[in-house]
Parts: sequence; structure tokens; C-alpha cells
Amino acid sequence: MALENAARFFKAVKEDKALQAKFKAITNIDTFVKMADERGYSFTPEELQIEIEQLSEEELASVVNPGVGPRRHLLPR
Repeated sequence: MALENAARFFKAVKEDKALQAKFKAITNIDTFVKMADERGYSFTPEELQIEIEQLSEEELASVVNPGVGPRRHLLPR
């Protein structure tokens, strides 16, 4: 259930610009988890890490830095 909460949380953040800005400013994972819990998304830091590891580079970029995707090179190095 907690992993589902983490997944739902990422979806909510991805869709809400104000929520993105608020959570982007947080540098402490415990504060991040506490603020998510206050919004009804209950999960541990470990469960959050598991969910982060399941995201693709594009999905992670859209949550962490919306509007900026991972760099793509025309000629791979």
C-alpha cells in the first residue's frame, strides 16, 4: 500500500506545478516524506527510494525538474 502511495504521490506532483515547486525546494528526505504524509501520501523514505528507482529518466526529470528532459545527443558518444 505504501508503495502505491508513493506512486500516486509522484503522479500528483507531476500534474501540479505548485506542488512541484514546493517539493523541489526541500532538501531533506525526512521533511519531504513528512510533507507528503500531511497531504495523504503515507510512505517511508525507503519506499520512496524504491519508487524512484522504478522511474525512467524521463519520468524522474518531469518530477524533479519539470519542463526539462534528459539531454539527448544527436551523435551518441
